[in-house]
Amino acid sequence: MRKFNRLGLMFLGSTAALALAGCDGASSVASPGEGTIVIPAPTPSPSPSSSTPTPTAGTPAASCPSGFNDGGVVGTYRACRLPSLITGTLSLAKVAGVAYEINGRVDVGVDAGGAGTGTQIGLLNIAAGVLIFANTTNSDNDFLIVNRGSRINAEGTETQPIVFTAQQNLTGGVTDESQGLWGGVILAGRAPISNCNATVAGGSVNCENVVEGTGNALYGGATANDTSGTFRYVQIRYSGTIISPNNELQGLTLGGVGSGTTIDHVQVHNSSDDGIEVFGGRVNMRYLVLTGADDDGLDTDVGWQGLVQFVIAAQKPNNTQTDNYSTEIDSNGNEDALPRQDYRLANFTFIDTSTATNAAMRIRGGADVTMVNGIVVSNTPCLNIVAGETSSTDKSTVRAASTTLQDRGPPVFNSIFFACTGSLSTTTTVNGITVTTAEQDALVAAGSSNFTTGTAATALENGIYPTATTLARPAFNAATLNPSGGSFLVQTSYIGAVSGANDTWFRGWTCNSNRANFGTSSSACTGLPS
Repeated sequence: MRKFNRLGLMFLGSTAALALAGCDGASSVASPGEGTIVIPAPTPSPSPSSSTPTPTAGTPAASCPSGFNDGGVVGTYRACRLPSLITGTLSLAKVAGVAYEINGRVDVGVDAGGAGTGTQIGLLNIAAGVLIFANTTNSDNDFLIVNRGSRINAEGTETQPIVFTAQQNLTGGVTDESQGLWGGVILAGRAPISNCNATVAGGSVNCENVVEGTGNALYGGATANDTSGTFRYVQIRYSGTIISPNNELQGLTLGGVGSGTTIDHVQVHNSSDDGIEVFGGRVNMRYLVLTGADDDGLDTDVGWQGLVQFVIAAQKPNNTQTDNYSTEIDSNGNEDALPRQDYRLANFTFIDTSTATNAAMRIRGGADVTMVNGIVVSNTPCLNIVAGETSSTDKSTVRAASTTLQDRGPPVFNSIFFACTGSLSTTTTVNGITVTTAEQDALVAAGSSNFTTGTAATALENGIYPTATTLARPAFNAATLNPSGGSFLVQTSYIGAVSGANDTWFRGWTCNSNRANFGTSSSACTGLPS
C-alpha cells in the first residue's frame, strides 16, 4: 500500500452496504466460526454436462459445465463465466479445456454485517487444478470478493495448484514484467479492526470500514475466530489494479479476516501494488511466496494480530518505486488506536535487489513487531523504523511497554542474518520525529544471535537457498511466540524460509520467473500448469 488513505469512501460504503443488507428479509443466520451455516436455496454444484466430450489436450472444451454461461474460446480454453453474485453453493470442478471467467466484480454472498445477521450467504468451492481468469477486455475492474459471513474453499494441491490470473496469460500475452492486469482476490471478515468508520470502540461489532479499491465492501467486527474459508495451494498472478491514486487492489486482500480462516501455500506474483495486504483481523498464515510485487510483499495494518511462518519475498528487481518493502507494518495515522497491531514473523527470506527504495523492511505506526529466524538480502539498508507520534518521553514505535496502550514495547529481532548495503538501518522523519539509526541498530543488538555484516554471497546461493554460513547460524525457538495455548508457530533448527537444498515446501505449486526460480517441478509464470 503506497499511502494509507481510505476515509473518502466510508460514507458511500456504509450506504451501499445497508442497501444490500436490506434486500432480503429472511431470518438471521450464524456466520462461519459461530455455529451452523444456513445457506438459503442452495444451488446444486455444477458438473460437466454429460453431452460434453472430453477434448484432446490443449483444445477448448466443446461447452461449459452445466450452470455456467459460455464466454467463447480464449486461447485453448472454453471460457465459462462466473455469475456476478454467488449465493448458495457454487462449485468449480476441474474440467479439461475449461477456464472459469471473472467478468467485472464477482461477489460471494452479500455482506452479512459485523454481527453476521445477513441471510444472502455464499459458498464458493474451487477444486484442485482449476484455472480462473479475469476478462481484461472489458472496462470493469475485475476482482473476486468473499463478503462477511460467506466463505471460499479453494483447495489446490502441490501438483495441481489453483491459478487466478489475467486473460493475457491464456493467450501468450504476458512477460516477466507484466503486472496490474486485473484486480485480485479479497476476503472480508468479521474479526476486530482498529480503523472504525464511525465513532465506536475499535474491535467492537460495529467497528467496520470499506475494503480499499471496492467502493462499498465492508470488513470488521468482533468475532476473532471468524472464518472466510480455506485458501491453500493457490497462485494469484498479474493483479493489483490501481482504481485511483491511493486506492488500489492488491493480489490478496484480507480485511478483518478471522483466525478460523486457513491461508497457506499461497503465491502472489507480479502484483502492481502489494502481494498480500492485511487490514486488521486475526488471521494466521504460513508458506507464502511473494514474487515481483511493485509495492510491498507483505503489508499489515490497522490492528491485525497474527502469526506468519515460512515466507519467501523476492521483490521486483528493477523496481523504480521509492516506497516498496519486502514487508511494511503500517497504521492508520492514529498510532494509539486499539486494538494495537501485533505482528509475529518467523522463518523468512527477503530478497530486495532494487535500489529505488530506502530499505528492505519498514516498521511504522502503532504496531508491536517480533521477527525471528530471518535472512534479509538488500541492495539498500535493511531496516527503516518510523514513528509518527511522540510525547515528552517516548516515540510511538520504539517506546517502552504499556498495558493501557496494549504495547509490548519496541520491535524485537532474534536470529536474523542481515546482508545489507551501506548500513543496517536508515531514517525517515515524520512530523518532525526521527528514530535514529543508533536507536534502530541498538534494537537489533539487543536481540539474540543477530548477524549484521553479512553479504549476499554469504547469505544465499542459487537464489533462495541458505549457504553453509547461514545454515550454521543458531535458530530461535519460534514456538515460544505462540499466544497461550497456541501451536501455530513451530520450532525449526534453521533460519530463513528454506532449510536447504532438499526442502520442498515451495516446489511444484509455484511458478518461476526472473524474480525467483523454484526448480523444474514448477512451471513458468508466463505459461500455465498442465
